[in-house]
Amino acid sequence: MSSETIVNALFLISAVIAAGILINAIFPVIYRTSETFGAASHDADVRMRTDFTIVHAFAKNPDAKIWVKNIGSARIAAGDLDSGDVFIGAEGDFDRLPLAGHYTIEDQVPVNNFWDPGETLSITLVSGKIPPRGGVAYFALVLPNGITRSEGFTTY
Repeated sequence: MSSETIVNALFLISAVIAAGILINAIFPVIYRTSETFGAASHDADVRMRTDFTIVHAFAKNPDAKIWVKNIGSARIAAGDLDSGDVFIGAEGDFDRLPLAGHYTIEDQVPVNNFWDPGETLSITLVSGKIPPRGGVAYFALVLPNGITRSEGFTTY
């Protein structure tokens, strides 16, 4: 009878140890998965709340001036703007320029390092790819999160 008790006790101890090992193996996977879903939902939320429109574009070879307004509900950090890309030029002949150093945020109240909703971004570019007077120039702004707006306009 005591041998049965010892065997049952060993089985119980083995079952507790196995359950502990199983929990230690599965818990980190569940934790990482929840972090991944949380990050993905945050990125999707930011993309849905990010929107901007090209208000006006003016170009006279080799200079261009473009105004872009933040019409979304998300504010965009200056660091994210600095990572953005600008494409400008004639159809099939574009220049890719970094947005960093080519923009100022107008109407900024209070002054901060964000492009807040309702504020206008003034972009000044110099490119040899801008067509001569009467040509059609194309402009595209691409933010690091993938939001893109583009427009074609006649040069002066």
